[in-house]
Amino acid sequence: MKRTFASFALIVLLGLASGLGAEEPVRPIVPTAKIELFNGKDLAGWISHLSDNTDSSAVWSVKDGILACTGKPNGYLRTEKSYSNYQVTVEWRFTQAGNTGVLVHINPPDKVWPLCIECQGKHDQQGDFWIWGGATVKEPFDRKNGVLRKVPSAEKPVGEWNTYQVVCRADTVTIFVNGQKMNSVTGANVTSGQIGIQSEGAALEVRRVTLEPLSP
Repeated sequence: MKRTFASFALIVLLGLASGLGAEEPVRPIVPTAKIELFNGKDLAGWISHLSDNTDSSAVWSVKDGILACTGKPNGYLRTEKSYSNYQVTVEWRFTQAGNTGVLVHINPPDKVWPLCIECQGKHDQQGDFWIWGGATVKEPFDRKNGVLRKVPSAEKPVGEWNTYQVVCRADTVTIFVNGQKMNSVTGANVTSGQIGIQSEGAALEVRRVTLEPLSP
């Protein structure tokens, strides 16, 4: 009897010990209220990943409520947390014409470019999609890994503020620029992840990054 009890206790202890090393998968947050992801003061809640292991302070800075990006080298600033089923609105402007983007459904590992769906922010091309790192969508690519918008640009001139909204609902991602629908992809194989802003060649300023729950 004592030997049987001792064996049983050992099995239980081994099971508990093995469970200590197991990590629970991170569940994405589904927002239920408006959240300002950029607090206007610093980069709390954000993680930078840049090519060439460049120090983030050389690319991203905050002053007078504005997040500034030099655009070089390539990389991105992403949220620490993962999200699903949301809309995110970025208020931004170029200080020189160039390239950027909003990355949604970023999944590890961090690299340039990660598994994600890029919502194109390049000057005069805002509203295109670029699909990276093994992500897939139902729509056929227009070239390489891009799904290009079929409507005229709604972007304002360089130096003026633009409102760029991305709506992520289940496996569908839709882009609006200054209130106009630009493009949509469906059947995505990634439906959650971190949210990022690209550094890709142009000086850029951001004054708000707002996360909101989806409307019914």
